[in-house]
Amino acid sequence: MPTMKDSYIVKIAVEMTEQVPQLIEFNQKQPLAAIIQELCNGWNLTDPDQYALQFNDSNNNNYITEKNRNEIKNGSVLRLNFSPSKTAQDILHKLNTGNAEEKAAAMTKLSVLSADMTFALEFINKQGLTLIIKQIEKGTCKGTVLAHTLLSFVELMEPGIVSWDVLNGEFITRVANLVNTAQEAQVTQAALSILENVILNSTEGYSQVEREIPITSLMTHLQAASVVQQNAVALINALLSRADVTKRRSLAQTLTSKQVRTVIQNNILQTGASSGAEMAHQLYVLQTLMLGLLEQRMLTKMDPQDQDGHDKIKELRRIAFDSEGAGSLRGVQGFTRDYKKLGFKNDINPALDFTETPPGLLALDCMIYFARNHAENYTKLVLENSCRADEHECPFGRASVELVRILCELLKIGEAPSEQCVAYQPLFFTHDHPFEECYCICIVLLNKTWKEMRATAEDFGKVAGVVREQISRALEMSPSSLDQLKTKLQSLTYSEITQLWQLERNTREEWESHAKPVVELRELITPEILSLIKQQRLGYLVEGTRFTKYSPRGQRIKDKFWYMRLSPNHKILHYGDCDEKSTPSAEELPSKLAVSDIRALLIGKECPHMRGKKASHTQLAFSLALEGVDLQSLDCVAPDDLTLAYWTDGINGLLGQRMTSKETEKDLDTLLSMEIKLRLLDAEGVAIPQDPPPIPPDPPHYHFCYDLK
Repeated sequence: MPTMKDSYIVKIAVEMTEQVPQLIEFNQKQPLAAIIQELCNGWNLTDPDQYALQFNDSNNNNYITEKNRNEIKNGSVLRLNFSPSKTAQDILHKLNTGNAEEKAAAMTKLSVLSADMTFALEFINKQGLTLIIKQIEKGTCKGTVLAHTLLSFVELMEPGIVSWDVLNGEFITRVANLVNTAQEAQVTQAALSILENVILNSTEGYSQVEREIPITSLMTHLQAASVVQQNAVALINALLSRADVTKRRSLAQTLTSKQVRTVIQNNILQTGASSGAEMAHQLYVLQTLMLGLLEQRMLTKMDPQDQDGHDKIKELRRIAFDSEGAGSLRGVQGFTRDYKKLGFKNDINPALDFTETPPGLLALDCMIYFARNHAENYTKLVLENSCRADEHECPFGRASVELVRILCELLKIGEAPSEQCVAYQPLFFTHDHPFEECYCICIVLLNKTWKEMRATAEDFGKVAGVVREQISRALEMSPSSLDQLKTKLQSLTYSEITQLWQLERNTREEWESHAKPVVELRELITPEILSLIKQQRLGYLVEGTRFTKYSPRGQRIKDKFWYMRLSPNHKILHYGDCDEKSTPSAEELPSKLAVSDIRALLIGKECPHMRGKKASHTQLAFSLALEGVDLQSLDCVAPDDLTLAYWTDGINGLLGQRMTSKETEKDLDTLLSMEIKLRLLDAEGVAIPQDPPPIPPDPPHYHFCYDLK
């Protein structure tokens, strides 16, 4: 029987300029220096310390080190080049003493190599970053050379080796001028990225960028190429996130103006530019920051001395009952009667209805907006309920407070933007006051649902639950305009919601049945269902997932992704870099990891790359703790909760451990219910007893015989 080759030896090819490629067996246990020495001997090269191996792939040309050498697999083609130290020295020499053509070539090469951590460290240690900063400050570079210079700077700063506080005002001014004037797309993209990082990562940079970059200049970039648009929105988000409340409101007022909204709709939402994951994320962040301005009012109680609040309450009464301008004199009893018709819980002092937070004064703001801007609908709604029997009145005031609370919860107002979320609502970019307009549509819906349910005061909580479900399901469809939202809500009638709930209720009742035969049947088929779920999870891992890359500081790296998938035989994990839209096969992924090398699965704060970090994406992190290989762990951040659940379930399945995610519980509930229903079809209409019938006693003897004679 032939002996198997050692698993740590792979057959590869090594190329070098003007040399015949060498086919070698790469021994993972042999030092890299020894392998490079043998390659240099094969090509008669002296001084092997001056050389290093690089990956030779369109998506990966990093230098090979002891940390990443495990990514080399059978059939890989590597390249022998000068070492990072010598290459960095050569580039610096050409940038300092070369002619214009040599400098341009050196800068082009630098923009490619700067993304490699090994090279970046060497270049920075040789004062290369200082030279790049000075060149940008001088402003002598133009065109493509300038684009490569800026790109090199961004890549060199990305790993966090150097603090962004090293930049002075002159540098920021120079980069701001590039944003404010017409430039090539690559130059503008890099300049926008630099200013975004200055705002987010430097101590003093925000105030200068805020002074030197008017929103009007960023609006111009929203009409440019998609990548420039993406960086422009990211810079707007950075400005909003660092601004104080007053400045943020001023910026928001500009961003919600018709002129800016038209630019976003015509150049991003309607052109398909928002379909990319990064642009969708930036639009989600922008939406979250804009809605976050409502948080202050949402958390502010009504002050008894708040004259403006009392005036708004009086205006609500006046618009509803004095719409023709008659304005007859009313006493205290008359006002109390009107406030009761308006549906306030405290008809003597309606201000007390706005002391609970959330929604606080935000509810009053929405109510007065409805009355002022949709007076006809407002008056119709109030007077319609005034004419109903007292027990069937829909209390406008109380309903408004509850509705605004529901909208705040569904839209997560006050929560910080998630690093992973890409779900935004296009309708929030179609109006000056999108939240208030949503309220106006939904309060009419609530009144309609109240009538459909023939509700009374005791049914208030039930109506609120139905309305919450209607709004939630409508928003899940991501309507592109307020009119589309209204149409979707009208189709989700109380009858439709009841039918959906009935299906869910039937499933739940079946599952919650305590009949012993059903319980025993459930216990019998549970292992089969868990096996089926495990097969689905492993199939998901075989299909693979695209993950976003993160810097060592835990920040999302724009437009950089990597892909991981499980081999069909469930023994190897393949992974490697990819672009935003590609789905590489296992053979196209350069790195691999044996499942047998996985020691444990870590989730959330237990992960090595999440320790000591307080970020919104911590709960989406998971790591594969390894043993028997040089890599200590493979660290990931899932794009969403569902992906996290599927990957952790799949890894637990591979390790022979129990799948513990909520998705497993949910799938188990659903599949068990379906399977039980199928198996009990023949028993339909038969009452299943809570306990099985008793077993009869044994007969006195077993002499059962029938004499045919």
